[in-house]
Amino acid sequence: MSSEPSAPGTSPRTPRPGTQKSSGAVTKKGERGAKEKPATVLPPVGEEEPKNPEEYQCTGILETDFAELCARSGYTDFPKVVTRPRPHPTFVSSASMSEKPTLDDQRLSASCSLNSLESKYVFFRPTIQVELEQEDSRAVKELYIRGWRVENRILGIFSKCLPSLSQLQAINFWKVGLTDKTLVTFIALLPLCSTTLRKVSLEGNPLPQQSYHKLMAPDSTIAHLSLRNNNIDDYGAQLLGQALSTLHSCNRTLVSLNLGFNHIGDEGAGHIADGLRLNRSLLWLSLAHNRIQDKGALKLAEVLRPFELTHTEVVERRRLLLEKGTQERLRSPTSSRLMESKTERGEKTQLIGMSTIALQEKPEKMQTMRTPKGLGKKKEKPGEVVKKEEKSGSGQSPTQGTPKKEDTTKSSKGKVTIPEQKLSKGKGTKTGSKEKRSILPESEQLVAETTEMINPLLEPVEHRDGKVFLPGNKVLLHLNLLRNRITEVGLEGFLTAVQYQVQFSKARSASKGPVGLLWLSLGKNCFDPQCPTYCMIQELMQPRDPIKAKLKEEEAPAFPT
Repeated sequence: MSSEPSAPGTSPRTPRPGTQKSSGAVTKKGERGAKEKPATVLPPVGEEEPKNPEEYQCTGILETDFAELCARSGYTDFPKVVTRPRPHPTFVSSASMSEKPTLDDQRLSASCSLNSLESKYVFFRPTIQVELEQEDSRAVKELYIRGWRVENRILGIFSKCLPSLSQLQAINFWKVGLTDKTLVTFIALLPLCSTTLRKVSLEGNPLPQQSYHKLMAPDSTIAHLSLRNNNIDDYGAQLLGQALSTLHSCNRTLVSLNLGFNHIGDEGAGHIADGLRLNRSLLWLSLAHNRIQDKGALKLAEVLRPFELTHTEVVERRRLLLEKGTQERLRSPTSSRLMESKTERGEKTQLIGMSTIALQEKPEKMQTMRTPKGLGKKKEKPGEVVKKEEKSGSGQSPTQGTPKKEDTTKSSKGKVTIPEQKLSKGKGTKTGSKEKRSILPESEQLVAETTEMINPLLEPVEHRDGKVFLPGNKVLLHLNLLRNRITEVGLEGFLTAVQYQVQFSKARSASKGPVGLLWLSLGKNCFDPQCPTYCMIQELMQPRDPIKAKLKEEEAPAFPT
C-alpha cells in the first residue's frame, strides 16, 4: 500500500531519462528522490540545447548575443566580448604628481601577491575584441580575434550574430588555426554580414591547399584583403594572380592586397604580374619580405608600361571589337539602314507600311495632301516634293511637321511606323517622340562606354613591327617590394616604367584618369642605396608622392619669413 500513493506522485518523472529503471521497482521515496536528483537538473538542459540556438533572435549587441548562443550550443567556457584596448597617451611628468607614484606603488605591491598569476596570463585568454563607433555597444565597427582556434561551431555562431551588426566594417583573424574547410565556412558567412563589411585580414593562418583565392571570387565584396605571414609560395601566388584577372574574368572589387612576409619567388611574381595585365581595380599591392629576384621584378615592371599582347589576347580583342560593332549597329540603326533604304528606293518604290493602292493614286490627290505642308516652305520645286511624298508614303497626315528630310529618314529608320497613328497625332506629340528617340540611344551609349572602358583589351592599342601593344597598368598606385632580392638589373626595368608613366601623366595632366604609380618602395634589396639607377627612381617618384608634395607646400612659405 505504501507504493500506491507514491506511484502517482512519480508518474510525471517517468519519461525523463535515467528514471526509467526505477519506474517499475518498489522503493522508498527518499531512495527514489536521491536517484532522481542528478537527472532532474542536467538532462532537461541537454534536451533543449539543440533547439534553442535556431529560435534565438539576436538583439544586435554582440556581447549578449554571442554569450547566449554559446550557452545554448553547449559551451560551458567560451571567449568573452571585450572592447579593444587603445594605446595609452604619453605620460607627462609634473611636480604636482610627484607624490602619487609612491602611493600607487604601495597599492600595486599589495595586490600583485594575490593576482600575479591572473594578471600575467590575462593577455593570453581567448577574447573577442571589438572596436566600437562612439562607444555604442550596438555599433561594432571592427572585430579582432587572435591566438585561439576558431572552429566551424564558432563560425556557425558568428553566422547568426554577425548579420545583426549593421556597422561592421572589418574582420581580423590572427593565428586562429583556419583550415581549408573552415575557410569555406568563413567565406559563406561573409555575404550574410552587413554591406559595410569591406576589410578582411587572415594573417598567420597557413593553409595546406592555399585556397586564399576563393576570397577574391568575381562575386566577392571584399575591398581590402591582408594575407601576410601565411607561407604563400609560387603555387598560391599563381591562384591569386588568376583571381585578379584572366582572359574571361576579372576581380572588380579588390582595392588593396597585402602579401607581405610570404615565400613568393620569381615564378609567383610573374603570375601576379599576369593578373595585373587586365586588372583595373587594384590600387595597392604589397609584396614586401618575399623572395623576388630580378626575373620577377622585371615582369612586374613590364606590366607598368606598354606590353605586347599574346596571340590569345589578340584573338579575344578582335572578338570584343566585333561584338562592340554589332551592338553599335543595333543601337543606332539609322546610319546603316538609311543606305539600304536609298538603294531600295532606286530599284523599287515600295516600303513597309505602304499599300499598292496608295501608289496608284492620282497626282491631284497628292497635290491636295501637299498644299498644307508647303505653307511654311518654298513652292518653287513642286516636283521634288511630290517625289519625296511618294517615297515617304501617301498615308501621312498634313499635320506631320515641315521638314521633309526628317520624314524620309524616319520612314527609312523605323520601317514600322503606322500612318494611321500619325493621322491622329499632332505636332506636339511627335516632337515628344523625337526627344524620346534621341534620349534612349544616348543613355544606352553611355552604358556601353562604361562597360567598354572596364575591359582593358578595348583600350587604344599601338602597332609596332606587326605586334599589338596595350598601354600598361596605370591604375596601380602603390607597389611595395621592400626586403626582396632585387639587384640593379631589376631596377633598370622599374626606371623605364617610371619614366614612361611620368611622361604619360604630363601628357594627361589636364584630363582626369589614371596617373600611374605614386608610391614605389624598393629599399632594403640587394643593391647599393647610392646607385644612380635607384637615385633616379627616387627623384622621379618624389614629386609624384602626394604626401611629400603636400609637406613641401606647407614648408615652402616658412622659409621666406
